[in-house]
Amino acid sequence: MSGIAAGEQRAQREAGGVGLFLRRWAANPLQMGSIVPSSPALGRKIAALVERGPDEVVVELGAGTGAVSRALLEGGVPADRLVVVEIVPEMARHLARELPGVTVIEGDAFALAEALPAALHGRVGTAICGIPLVLLPTARQRAFVEAVEAVAPGRGFLLYTYCVTSPLPCKALGLTGRREAFTPLNFPPASVWRYRRAG
Repeated sequence: MSGIAAGEQRAQREAGGVGLFLRRWAANPLQMGSIVPSSPALGRKIAALVERGPDEVVVELGAGTGAVSRALLEGGVPADRLVVVEIVPEMARHLARELPGVTVIEGDAFALAEALPAALHGRVGTAICGIPLVLLPTARQRAFVEAVEAVAPGRGFLLYTYCVTSPLPCKALGLTGRREAFTPLNFPPASVWRYRRAG
C-alpha cells in the first residue's frame, strides 16, 4: 500500500472516530469531558511522560476513540504493552478494531482489580487517565485513586485535564501532584498532571 493510500485510510478512520466521539458526547457530555478528541500534540506530551520497565504495561483509562492510544504507540509503547480500558461498549469495539495488538478491555476504571487480568496487577508502569475526574465528587475521586493503587501500588497516575491548577484536591486524597506538561495546541489547551500517594 502506498503512503498516500495509507494516509487516506488513516484519515477516514480518524474521521469515523470523531463522529463516534461527538455522538457519545451528545449522549453524555459529563462522561466525555470534552467536545472533541485529544490532539496529537497532547498525545505526544503524555507519551513523553510514560514510565515503564521492560516487563511493565501502560494502562490507559477512558481511552475514548484512541487519540492518546495512537500517540502512545507512535511514542514507542509496544502494542503488546498497551492496555486500554473503556467503559462505553461502542467505543471499546471501535478501539479493538483500530488498535491491532493492543489489549482492549470493556470495563470500569473504578474497578480495575476486576477489569485487569490478575497477571497485570503490580506490572503497571504508568496509568493514564482521560476521565474528567475534576467533575466528580471527592468520594468518587478517592475511589479512582484506590482503584489505581490496587493494581499499580506506589506508581500513581497521569491525568490530562483542561485545569491549570490541580484538578484533584491533593490533601483530601492523600496525594502529591505536579503539573508536568502543558500544550496550547489542544482544544481546550491542556495540562498533564502526575499524582502519587503522599508519604
